Amino acid sequence: MHVAEKARESAASAERSLRRSGITFRGIFVGALGALALGLGAPYATMVLRGSTMALDFSTPGAIFLLFVLVAGPNLLLRRFRPKLALSPAELITVYIMMVIASAIPTMGLTAQVLPLITAPYYFATPENKWEELIQGHIPDWGVPRGSETGARIITDFFEGSTAGVGVPWGAWLPALAAWIPFLLCLHFVMICMMVLLRRQWADRERLTYPLTQLPLELCEMGQAQRATSLLRNRTMWLGFAVPMIVGSLVGLHHYYPTVPEPALEYRYRVELFRNMTVFFRLSFPMVGFFYLVNLETVFSLWFFNLLFFCIRGIMNITNIELRESLGPFGTRSPTFAHIGMGAMIALVGAGLWVARQHLRDGWRAALSGSDEGDSREVFSYPVAWWGMIAGLVFMGIWLHRSGLPALMVPVFLFAAFVLFIGLTRIVVESGMAEAVASTIAPAFVVSGFGTGAVGRRGITALGLTYVWCSDIRTFVMASCANSLKLAEVIEGRKRRLFGAMLLAIVVAMASSMWLTLKWGYVEGGITMQSWFFQNGPRAIYGWVGEKLANPTGPNIAGWILTGVGAAVMVFLTVMRQRLVWWPFHPVGFCIGSIWMMDRLWFTAFIGWLAKAVILRYGGLKTFRNMRPFFLGLILGQFTCSGLWLFVDQLTGTTGNQIFWI
Repeated sequence: MHVAEKARESAASAERSLRRSGITFRGIFVGALGALALGLGAPYATMVLRGSTMALDFSTPGAIFLLFVLVAGPNLLLRRFRPKLALSPAELITVYIMMVIASAIPTMGLTAQVLPLITAPYYFATPENKWEELIQGHIPDWGVPRGSETGARIITDFFEGSTAGVGVPWGAWLPALAAWIPFLLCLHFVMICMMVLLRRQWADRERLTYPLTQLPLELCEMGQAQRATSLLRNRTMWLGFAVPMIVGSLVGLHHYYPTVPEPALEYRYRVELFRNMTVFFRLSFPMVGFFYLVNLETVFSLWFFNLLFFCIRGIMNITNIELRESLGPFGTRSPTFAHIGMGAMIALVGAGLWVARQHLRDGWRAALSGSDEGDSREVFSYPVAWWGMIAGLVFMGIWLHRSGLPALMVPVFLFAAFVLFIGLTRIVVESGMAEAVASTIAPAFVVSGFGTGAVGRRGITALGLTYVWCSDIRTFVMASCANSLKLAEVIEGRKRRLFGAMLLAIVVAMASSMWLTLKWGYVEGGITMQSWFFQNGPRAIYGWVGEKLANPTGPNIAGWILTGVGAAVMVFLTVMRQRLVWWPFHPVGFCIGSIWMMDRLWFTAFIGWLAKAVILRYGGLKTFRNMRPFFLGLILGQFTCSGLWLFVDQLTGTTGNQIFWI
């Protein structure tokens, strides 16, 4: 008995020691391995296997899947048999932070954009599109691989595959990567600086919900449910887990055996009243889970404003009233709502900065005095954040000017780009919209607002190159950092070591994903890989660039008016929400109500809102809390199912088996 008591005391002591530990080098090392796994695995899954995407958006399925495998596998065994060797909850949080930061790099966030986009103007150039005449002469030589020209082997081999035994021509690629990587690292550093400056305002003063952080907190046993029992021992969670696991497995089996019935998660209905516009009824299990964690008024506003915009688009379709303008392939389908959405985003960010003015003023005073008081909970001091952000923006501006963007347009472009980054990040941490995009993007805003003459031919081409990092912005480091800084709050002690861990995750993910994408491109050929990144996307982007070069346009005054309208409506919604307790509309719904992603997710938002409303109305707060693990299980089950089927597809050599999309 005495021996058993000593064993229990020893285990309890080890557990307390683990919980007290903070950001350790062991945790950073495991996190670097996780970043490496995502840097190699995410592009391989997307480009080669063409299966479920694991790092395409803010939901970061790959990071959650790997955390679940680590927690439920090796770490669980170590906690049972070798408690002192097990990773502590704080170390697990560190590992997840590094993986969620790394998730913003390998595919949509960077690598799958930069490598095809800097070479596409040469590979897809034809006498018909005249890209050789219109575009190629304005691309800086230092920004593309050496020897780039139409028909060059360095280009054709990347898209079509090289002859046997010929590897990646690093001598041609390294100078271009050496020009791009400092800019991209600076971009990510500026994003981290901005989130350090805003973390306290968002998390402590405004108390935003950060829905995307709640599942990893529970897995690391540092969330709300840990007062009662571990999430992995919760039967309700496993019930929710089973739903997407069963549905997804049927989808996967159908790909192998067509006689197995495939569940349909999307239904399309044509509305004849609006000239056969399509309404999507799509069910996304993880998004239902995320929406359950959000305020009712926020989720209500998401689906309400989307249906409102749909009806307005329908009326415009009937009456043939629409702003005729080409804004490129990204954002909302309607130029009218693209401008309105941009105005709403400017107002959202402006209002947020106004509310945070006292906090930002205190941080600026600390930067001027060099004091580090009041920032002990941050990953670096406010002086570093302020001066680092300013220096980083200056460096980015110089780089953009050297690439061809006129000096007067550089601050306008950076303003638009970071308004969208900050606005989308705010929307993600407040509404749980892990699949959000903006209504427009910075290059389109600049050209539309000031005309092609103000930007110039070199400037328009330079804007085409910026699509590398600010085009289909479904994931980026700023949003990952915002969630990471919220997660880091549960780690005791100073967190200055965490910035080095974040930077290491970025570098590891960037290097590994670029290596794999280049290597596989020259082995198999980029055009055999994911078609959007290597074919459709680059063609659409440079098609817009070529169109603007061939057909110059002036400033769009109507666009400015609509931008003002969007800002005015957003301000009205914000003021009404602050002054009227009963006001049912949240402004973020207006910001992204018109985007194509909300067209696909409005029904999911409705289901999530309805489920939470019914549970709260008839079951009360206790039932809401008891059901929370079920909805966390919906998220975990889908991401786990996707990850497991990728392993199956790799073992069997099967491609195109996409279990889930969103």
